[in-house]
Amino acid sequence: MTAAAPWNQITRPLDEVRRSEEAARRRAEQTAARRQRALAELTARRLAVPAPTVGVAGAPRPDFDFAARPIGRLPGGVVVFEPAQAGADAQAAAAETARLVEAVELDLPRPALTTREVEVLRTWLLLDSKPAVGAELRISLGTVNTHLTRIRAKYADLGRPAPTKAGLVARAVQDDIISLDEL
Repeated sequence: MTAAAPWNQITRPLDEVRRSEEAARRRAEQTAARRQRALAELTARRLAVPAPTVGVAGAPRPDFDFAARPIGRLPGGVVVFEPAQAGADAQAAAAETARLVEAVELDLPRPALTTREVEVLRTWLLLDSKPAVGAELRISLGTVNTHLTRIRAKYADLGRPAPTKAGLVARAVQDDIISLDEL
């Protein structure tokens, strides 16, 4: 029978320190990797081209000369347009942009929210806090959080993530759950 090594008061705390330092280093590496991936995704995105705006006295601004040929969609239904070719007539490009923007129909996929989820979402958007929603609807704070988590998951499943309250406001307005006048 071999005897177990006696507990060493000096090395055991050092082992725990090494393990915690190693865990902190791994977390920092994972965070740095996530940031790098997010930055790469942001860099790779194609941004939507804004509609032509008018400058002084109704003249089109020359820095917004676009031929609005839709070339794709971003998550959330944002239409991406192709920039104009060099030397294009600004007024013709603006007219074509207006015509094509009107022709593009945003058919955003809508989540299948229950009536209670819609009620919780509308109430939360109109009130200041989740506890106030619970008091208004006579449900617990945990139930409010559960409904909001399910609503966010349904939007994320459709490729329209809404991780913040502002994101849910945008989705609710897009889906005619609430109007801007109500807010």
